[in-house]
Amino acid sequence: MTERSPSEIKAASANGDSPQGAHVLIVTSPYYADVAERLMAGAEAELSARGATFEVVSVEGALEIPQALGAAVDAGVIPRRSDRGSGRFDGVIALGCVIRGETSHYDVVVGQANHWLMQIAVDNGIPAGNAILTVDTKEQAMQRASGGRNGKGGDAARACLGLIGLRQGLGAHNR
Repeated sequence: MTERSPSEIKAASANGDSPQGAHVLIVTSPYYADVAERLMAGAEAELSARGATFEVVSVEGALEIPQALGAAVDAGVIPRRSDRGSGRFDGVIALGCVIRGETSHYDVVVGQANHWLMQIAVDNGIPAGNAILTVDTKEQAMQRASGGRNGKGGDAARACLGLIGLRQGLGAHNR
């Protein structure tokens, strides 16, 4: 690996340029379809503006998002840390929404979905942007999902691309 100074690494990850040839997997849950559509629009707009390509898979709910990521790792389309140089995707973006209800189910779904998404990403060295919204009301969800590139979908895309850029700046590549 090429030695790089901290300033070179920071410049490589923070210069706003798109990571070279980034190809991202978007895992979305359309449980709240109108929220999911807005999140997707923001992620798509940010990825397109930055020259990244992507593919989309849909799952039923937020709890299934980390399971889809795990399946992608198991299938080899997102490489494990030890399998660098293979796989189709450089990172993943999670899009979904969990709205608080009258029972403790919200706490279970929110905690488990976010925990396992990050656990799989960290364990496998996968750049991940997380826009699984956790809100009290549908209005809050719509507000956070709106805004195109400036909404939470765009934020998750920027986070994912930033981590891919950091990996490239460090000399590590997923594909």
